[in-house]
Amino acid sequence: MSEMRFSKDHEWIRTDGDGATIGITDHAQNALGDVVFVDLPEVGRVVAAGEACAVVESVKAASDVYAPIAGKIIEVNAALSDDPGLVN
Repeated sequence: MSEMRFSKDHEWIRTDGDGATIGITDHAQNALGDVVFVDLPEVGRVVAAGEACAVVESVKAASDVYAPIAGKIIEVNAALSDDPGLVN
């Protein structure tokens, strides 16, 4: 069974077995507005808890996405490169 938690920086993490998925909350999405670019981490990168691991840019601002836990990036949502608006 997966468990979802939220950070004070408006990221979420959903754990499931040995892996986890992270993203930004609806509040963060609404505050940013229309997302125009997402800079995703490289697969295989090792991140520390609290480290900036991605960037979301909108028509209003750019915002770092912080790793809520330490770990290794094993997969990214490649569809965001072609259509960053999927974040919204």
